[in-house]
Amino acid sequence: MPPVSSLSALRDRLSPSDRMPLVFLGHGSPMNAIEDTAFSRAWTELGRSLPRPKAILVVSAHWMTRGTTLVDVSAMPRTIHDFYGFPQALFDQQYPAKGDPALAREVVSLLASHHAEGDDTWGLDHGAWTLLKYLYPDADVPVFQVSIDMGRDLAHQLEIGRTLSELRDRGVLIIGSGNVVHNLRAVNWGKNAKPHDFALEFDRLFTDRLEARDFAALSDRAGLGPLLPIAHPSVDHYLPTLTIAGASDARDDLTFMTDTIDLGSISMRSFVFHPR
Repeated sequence: MPPVSSLSALRDRLSPSDRMPLVFLGHGSPMNAIEDTAFSRAWTELGRSLPRPKAILVVSAHWMTRGTTLVDVSAMPRTIHDFYGFPQALFDQQYPAKGDPALAREVVSLLASHHAEGDDTWGLDHGAWTLLKYLYPDADVPVFQVSIDMGRDLAHQLEIGRTLSELRDRGVLIIGSGNVVHNLRAVNWGKNAKPHDFALEFDRLFTDRLEARDFAALSDRAGLGPLLPIAHPSVDHYLPTLTIAGASDARDDLTFMTDTIDLGSISMRSFVFHPR
């Protein structure tokens, strides 16, 4: 079945299921957390469409580790304001959801072959809470984060997704948060900034490969060629897309949303894999 780009069509397809969908959201600027934007409105609508999970696992571009995959096992994850130069109203934001220490420790065991360890010092960074406040505004679903190991190749994150996929059958919603294109050096802060050609090209390449389920191509650094380091001077915002792709399978349909380039060099493309 071909992918669709309409949230209303997605809502129609997300009938009650024993298997949870997978969500990747391009989070973009932290200001989306306090502004009425096309993105924040889409996240609100998506939250109304999603089945209610028993817990949420977030893989965010903003929790980077090296040589290990950390899992937040804290009982009350703190709201992390990991940015600077923004209005005080953004720093005042809190997302007081509980953690799920028991499930998080199970995930540590699940990811044992990926050098996983428990951690109780992190919490929810802005790649997580700026989205969750729209998806689940009452902060009444337990949530915890899993880090991305920047010391491994791209395919490693596909493997992480495959390993985590079994949680979908236990009522766990897995969310990836980053951006399909993320080059802050090329940002144009002007109003209605025109997308850079490289941003459009990589966004289309990614979309075509994702639709074709050619995840090997998406995780082949050499095959992606010189376009990858232009679209991603650092791959931290790219890796969560691979986590979500890796957790999907042939039983899933694919829906795209918010498929625009913001500030010239930030792809806000988001996607959902949902069970048929």
